[in-house]
This record gives sequence, structure tokens and C-alpha cells, in this order.
Amino acid sequence: MKFEYVNPFLTSMVKVLTTMANIECSAGKAYLKKTMSAEGQVTGIMGLGGEKTKGSFAVSFTKPVILDITERMLGETVTTIDETVIDMVGELTNMSAGGAVAQLSQKGYDLNMGTPVVVSGESHHIDHSSKGPIIVVPFTTDAGDFFVEISFVTKD
Repeated sequence: MKFEYVNPFLTSMVKVLTTMANIECSAGKAYLKKTMSAEGQVTGIMGLGGEKTKGSFAVSFTKPVILDITERMLGETVTTIDETVIDMVGELTNMSAGGAVAQLSQKGYDLNMGTPVVVSGESHHIDHSSKGPIIVVPFTTDAGDFFVEISFVTKD
């Protein structure tokens, strides 16, 4: 996987959370994922593809983080992962992927976005559409952690 695919997703995720939820977050050290298990309790995942590239983007939120984000964005108290929170994860996934695809387009990559899918529950799995390596970047916020996963394969 080309690492030039990774940074646009990270910068886009940070920009969306800073702009939409006024949340500061910092990235930790990236690592290669070895399992399909999600790190968080609710995950948004989106497949992406182009003529020469196939991949997927996922963001997995721990419960405290996604409740904090939802409260900040909607201005109301949220205590459980309900339909409102699930919809929020879908929107965050869509906005972040959209920003990354726009950045990659400026570099000459042509990617089409799929529809985000949201999975929730303890110990759920993330099935990436590409069978390439999965890079995970943990992020820390005042409310806790979330995890961005990117997996791409190219047909060069």
C-alpha cells in the first residue's frame, strides 16, 4: 500500500472533528493491524475504488468519544449508542472520506466513494473491502480514543 493514501484520511478526520465538533485530537503511532476486531464500540466503514485502486476507510470510536462528539455537534446530552449516534458515525465517516478523496483527487487519484456502513456493539469486526495491509492510527481526545484504519491495494 502506498503511504500517500494514508495522510489525506488523517488530516481530513482531524479537520472534520475540529471544525464540526470543536474537538482537539492527536495522532499516535501507526501500526499494522493483525486482526479484524474493532478497537471501538461503533465503527463507520466506507469502500473506495478507482480504475487502479481499491480500498477502504474505517473509523472506530470508543463509546465516551462518540458520545462527546455527538453532544458537541447536536448540543444535547447523549448517554447511549442509539440511532442518533449511529447516524452521526455515518456522517463523520462520509465527511472524512469525502475530504480525503478531494485531497487525493488533487494528486491525480480518481476514487469513487461507497455508502458508509456503521457497525456497533462490543467486539464487532471490521471487514475491509481490499485484502491489502491495514494501517491503524490511534487518536487521543480529552474524552478518550478513536482509531482510523486505511487499507488500499493498487493495480500498478
